[in-house]
Amino acid sequence: MTMNLLKEIAASRLPISFHRADDIEQVRFLRDAGLVVALVPAPADPLAFARRGHAAQVLAITQKGRELLAQFNLPSASPPQWRQRMPRLSARSFAKLRHRNLANPGGCSRSIH
Repeated sequence: MTMNLLKEIAASRLPISFHRADDIEQVRFLRDAGLVVALVPAPADPLAFARRGHAAQVLAITQKGRELLAQFNLPSASPPQWRQRMPRLSARSFAKLRHRNLANPGGCSRSIH
């Protein structure tokens, strides 16, 4: 069950929040195992284990968590597809873009005849 939550986290955009008590406990387990970096609320009363906080927020999956996902050959062990589609702006392309904008302050790169 906890591996399913780790798989769900790997397939989601981070940070992600969980509000159900069962999910919060699973996030706490994943954090304690060193598989995720998460903010998990401390119990209000250490003797009342049933009364946990309102939400747990997962910030990142650790390298150990990614290795565990890869070990079980889960399809979400690789980065989600939306990360692969995001454009990458290198320093060189940024300099070209900046140079183009400085050379043409009007913002239009084509001339109309």
